[in-house]
Amino acid sequence: MTHPRRVFLMAIAASSAALTTLSTSVHAQAKVDEKDPQAAALGYAADTTKVDAKKYPNHAAAQACGNCALYQGKPADAAGACPLFAGKVVAAKGWCSAWAKKG
Repeated sequence: MTHPRRVFLMAIAASSAALTTLSTSVHAQAKVDEKDPQAAALGYAADTTKVDAKKYPNHAAAQACGNCALYQGKPADAAGACPLFAGKVVAAKGWCSAWAKKG
């Protein structure tokens, strides 16, 4: 026979573990900050339309993280992982100087 108190305590423990996992996964999905040293070095902009054309003359309006070979998100995702920014996500509409056309 299972005691209601024991079931309640087990449910609390399971809920606590689930919340910890959830907060860890949300934390791991932090967006890249444009002021981050790595992002600044690569000229990362969260919005490709705001890239400095004088500083990055090879940038084209059609280039965005979402259509970059390095982008690991799905086409419909607003953000996705990029190996250049480990543990963080980039905006699908973003851009950096490492942009490479998908094959």
